[in-house]
Parts: sequence; structure tokens; C-alpha cells
Amino acid sequence: MTTQADISAEIGARAGERGPQPRIDYPPYRSSVLRHPVHELSPVDPEGVELWAPCFGHGDVEAAEADLTIQHACEPIGERIVVTGRVLDGQGRPVAHQLVEVWQANAAGRYRHLRDQHPAPLDPNFTGAGRCMTDSNGRYRFVTIKPGAYPWQNHPNAWRAQHIHFSLFGRAFTQRLVTQMYFPGDPLLPLDPIFNSIPDQKARDRLIARFDIDRTKPDWALAYEFDIVLRGTPFESADHDDQD
Repeated sequence: MTTQADISAEIGARAGERGPQPRIDYPPYRSSVLRHPVHELSPVDPEGVELWAPCFGHGDVEAAEADLTIQHACEPIGERIVVTGRVLDGQGRPVAHQLVEVWQANAAGRYRHLRDQHPAPLDPNFTGAGRCMTDSNGRYRFVTIKPGAYPWQNHPNAWRAQHIHFSLFGRAFTQRLVTQMYFPGDPLLPLDPIFNSIPDQKARDRLIARFDIDRTKPDWALAYEFDIVLRGTPFESADHDDQD
């Protein structure tokens, strides 16, 4: 039987490896070995994709969607947090009017999804999904509940570190980044194969949000800052760090 010690040893043996960020065939992340792409990418016509892809804009996103604590009749259970940051390009310029989406587990570490059946309580007042548009300075802001850790089936007694999923669309539906934001001081980070599938320590550190006392709301919520830098394309060298 594979243990966490076995997984940790595999993570340690691969620390500092060169390669894409993250590794798509990372053995400690067991299912990545089974489902990562093994064929060359097939080129598609971006304009053709846009003909059937969904459209979105400021008129499609309500301001209240950025507050995940007010989407139901009552407040959700858990620690309220503010998550804010800037979306920048590779030259440090703000990416304005960018669609940012988030989804996450509730405070008990459970998603509102039929496939999540682990014995943690569902919160009837928390859906765990929100979206907003960046402002003219590339800044976004969400109010939510700090997510809990949860078990997953990578190996016996495997637990995911606390995280929030982020999705960003560029100027076309084919331009999309999906990443995860982690929290400082989480003891599960060294044990999490998904987090550690990024070989470079500095790149991993950029996925950990910064606690920001100045952006907290007194007597109401703590705050974290998480900047996202967009640079590179899928056609650049595998040694290039495409995502911060």
C-alpha cells in the first residue's frame, strides 16, 4: 500500500527537475500519469472556435457575483476572507477588463458537486463559485470563505492543501489560464503532489497568496493578495516559465 511517506519520497526525488511548469506527467500525482496528453497538439482555427464559443462582457457579469458570501438567504459558515490582486502581462502592464472566475470547497472542505461525497457537511448558504471583471488597473476583488482541506483518492490518507481555483480568459475563448491559489503556512503544501508538480521552488511560491493586513476589513474579514502574471504561449520552449 502506498503511504504518504512514499509519495513524499517521490516528491523529494523529483525536486528541482527541469521541465514545463507544471509537469503534466508527474508520477506522485497518480492520475496525471494516466490522463496527460500523449499526442502532438492539433492546430485549430481560432476564429472558427469563436463562432460557437460563449460570449461574455461587462453586461454579463453582475457586481454581486464577486461576493460569495451573499449569494443565499443567510451567511455561509466559516472564516470570511477578502482575496484581491492584479492581473498583469509579462511587461508588468495591467490587464484591464479581464474575466476572472473562482471556484472552491466550503469551510469544511466539500464542493457542492455530485461527485464530492466525502463525509463533510454541505453549507446550504455557500455555492463556492464567483466571477468578476478586472478594473482599469487590472485589479480584481472577491469576498469569500476560507476553504477547508479535503481528502482525495491519490493514495491512502491523501489530503489536498487549502486552495481556490482561478480561471482567466483573455481576448478570445481559446485564451484561458486555469491555476490555483494556496495559503501561507499550510502544513499540507509539502505533501500535496499537485502543488509540487511545479518543479521550480520560486514558481511554486508564486502560487501562495500573501497575507495583507492593510486590506483586511476591521472586525469582519482577513485579506490575501494574489497577483497573476500572464506571459508566453503554448508554442514557446518547454523550459520557459509560462505562468506565474
